[in-house]
Amino acid sequence: MAIVKVADDNFKETIGQDGLVLVDFWAPWCGPCKMIAPVLEEMNGKLGDKLTIAKMNVDDNPETPGAYGIMSIPTLKLFKNGVEVSSVVGFKPLQDMLAWVEPHLA
Repeated sequence: MAIVKVADDNFKETIGQDGLVLVDFWAPWCGPCKMIAPVLEEMNGKLGDKLTIAKMNVDDNPETPGAYGIMSIPTLKLFKNGVEVSSVVGFKPLQDMLAWVEPHLA
């Protein structure tokens, strides 16, 4: 499955789907956000059938990041069946990201 772009107006619908959704809160000017983008692409290649990856540009969509208390980017939040189950802040290498997501795939 392709990485999807999510906005304030479709955020709840995106995270509310059955299964696991990883949301990347990012901005185009953010260096660590640029560094994590290829990691997310690789994760999508490995786990795309088990995990939906969504990206939200915090500059274009201020409402949702504000509601979730996003203070630093990149912030990645993991939702299972619409409920937040975990989050991480900052760049993480692929192995760390896979280890973070893995326990929630079952």
